[in-house]
Amino acid sequence: MQANTMDYARQQDGQDEIRHLRNLFVIPSKADLASKTIQTPSSGQSGAGERSVYLCGNSLGLQPSLTRSYFEQYLNTWASKGVYGHFKDIEDSNLVPWLHVDDDVKDDMANIVEALPSEVVIMQTLTANLHLMMASFYRPNRERYKIILEGKAFPSDHYAVDSHIRHHELDPADAMILIEPKSKDNPILSTEYIKSIIDKHASDAALLLLPGIQFYTGQFFDMPGLTAYAQNKGLTVGWDLAHAVGNVPVQLHEWNVDFAVWCTYKYLNCGPGCIGGAFVHERHGEVIERAAGPHGESRFEYRNRLSGWWGSSKASRFAMENEFHPIPGGAGFQLSNPSVADTTAVKASMDIFKQTNMQALRKKSLKLTKYLEDLLDELAKEQEKTTGDACFSIMSPRDPQERGAQLSLLLKPGLLDTVMHELEEAGVVVDERRPDVIRVAPAPLYNNHEDVFLFATHFRHACEAAKGAKSGAKASAVMVDGGKEDKGWSEIK
Repeated sequence: MQANTMDYARQQDGQDEIRHLRNLFVIPSKADLASKTIQTPSSGQSGAGERSVYLCGNSLGLQPSLTRSYFEQYLNTWASKGVYGHFKDIEDSNLVPWLHVDDDVKDDMANIVEALPSEVVIMQTLTANLHLMMASFYRPNRERYKIILEGKAFPSDHYAVDSHIRHHELDPADAMILIEPKSKDNPILSTEYIKSIIDKHASDAALLLLPGIQFYTGQFFDMPGLTAYAQNKGLTVGWDLAHAVGNVPVQLHEWNVDFAVWCTYKYLNCGPGCIGGAFVHERHGEVIERAAGPHGESRFEYRNRLSGWWGSSKASRFAMENEFHPIPGGAGFQLSNPSVADTTAVKASMDIFKQTNMQALRKKSLKLTKYLEDLLDELAKEQEKTTGDACFSIMSPRDPQERGAQLSLLLKPGLLDTVMHELEEAGVVVDERRPDVIRVAPAPLYNNHEDVFLFATHFRHACEAAKGAKSGAKASAVMVDGGKEDKGWSEIK
């Protein structure tokens, strides 16, 4: 059976051991996406309406069907219990009292990132957590003050690094070391190349900050290798896992990572702007209690951080004493009480992740992304044969172990707008990065081979339409410039 057929795709989906998880998500129908009003979605488990092809989990994951029911429980508790919702157990609810919402989900999150539960904390948002971690872990001195990060880091990471350097009255032009690709034609950063940059600045760098997966190319960096290498050179190592958590297996404790931060709205499917997460290795979260000093010194010895009342022990929170009793581990880095609404969404997500594991998800992800790659390679060959040139190339690493659930496609100049329009009209949702890149992400929790096949089919038509539109635009320009057509022709787009 040929791979580029719907029958093949459906056969592969029939062999998928975790295909039932797809039914736990609300997949928008084409009508939902096209509608200009907000209505109760017509898709989801009801199956009403032709479903869209949603391959944009690297930007915003789909809504778990549990989320709506859990939110109703949260809202009903708030409405009927008021402030008592903080403390009282509700027998017919899946949710814990609000005082414990962060603790309720951290064990499940720790399983996803393979860390000790005490090392993981659910708090704040991605960039806020990055700032909090850098406030504790970036301590420049005369000898070591530089921060190494990739030149194409997500802008918020770049802004955070820049601001901390300036906060210490240093010059970013000197203290910020950017790892740039060797050439514009190849954006992939090899492990050996990154190590060479570390070597070059080993004597004066204080911190290495990299993404687990690069948002633009989908490259999965060698986290254990780079962590060990940089630490052996005396650097602290932090990771931004925005595109890695819930996407690829990581072992934060085993890999001896100093700290990591992440969001929850991509592959974790917790909703736009939802609460984030952080990891602090146990060696950095130790708290030692000692006898009180004669001049009111703190009884606690711990790694300095920006502190807030939720990071203080539960026994001290409501005592209203102005002495910080840090919780050991990651929880001691918390500031304010977490959003119960946000953590309710995290709870819904974790209750789906508990039905599988990252190894099973990675196994399916590798298969889905390889199928996408194979179909795109076949399409590129077809385009080269018929027109002499393919309208796209794959930017992401070709080694499956060096990428996550994403292929980034570099389109020929001038094609992006038409390609995106055609895909949207067909009910296909992907992400664009101007001027010429689309990112396609088959998320293994809810995507399948049929989704990938449908994308490839619609992408073929979108490329044809885009090349036709571009050819038409060129013809129009030639005729107008040559004075061979009247003024009205120039208005045709």
